[in-house]
Amino acid sequence: MPTPSRTSLDAIVAAGRAVLAREGISGLTMRRVGEAVGVRAPSLYKHVPSRSALIRLVAQDLVADIARQLDDAANAGDPRQALRAVAFTLRAFALSDPHGFDLLFTHLPADAAPDTSTFASAVGPVLRVATDLAGPDHALDAARTLTAWASGFLRMELSGDFQLGGDVPGAFEFGLQTLIAGLECRQT
Repeated sequence: MPTPSRTSLDAIVAAGRAVLAREGISGLTMRRVGEAVGVRAPSLYKHVPSRSALIRLVAQDLVADIARQLDDAANAGDPRQALRAVAFTLRAFALSDPHGFDLLFTHLPADAAPDTSTFASAVGPVLRVATDLAGPDHALDAARTLTAWASGFLRMELSGDFQLGGDVPGAFEFGLQTLIAGLECRQT
């Protein structure tokens, strides 16, 4: 009779998320995750065939998590409030899980990257809000602009690159207000 498994795929993914949060993608190894779930790295291969597959599973879980959060935020009613909620949800996620946020915007090799359909679920709420603000003719451009601004701003904030002092959360608010005003103008 085969020995029962001492871990599960869900436990491995949860441990992978925890390792990623502590150590970043370079620390996300079979050995580290094995230690976290209480098995030797070779035992993980019963569930996950490679480190690339592990990264893919963790990234997919991460994207699904932020997609749920963004979807909840995008249902804030008024499009301006929905965009604010989406932006602040993304900022809260970035500040609470900087390595996870970084993974969202890291180009991964094909064997480690989540399915494009996984990303579609995270982009959907942003695209909906962008459509409501800028109109259907400008929705994709607006969603890309919002994503580029938010990811750039948050990466700079996380890395401490705003070195001129001032109120960084206030600057985030200023940028968001400016984007909302600009996108609303595109509606006409």
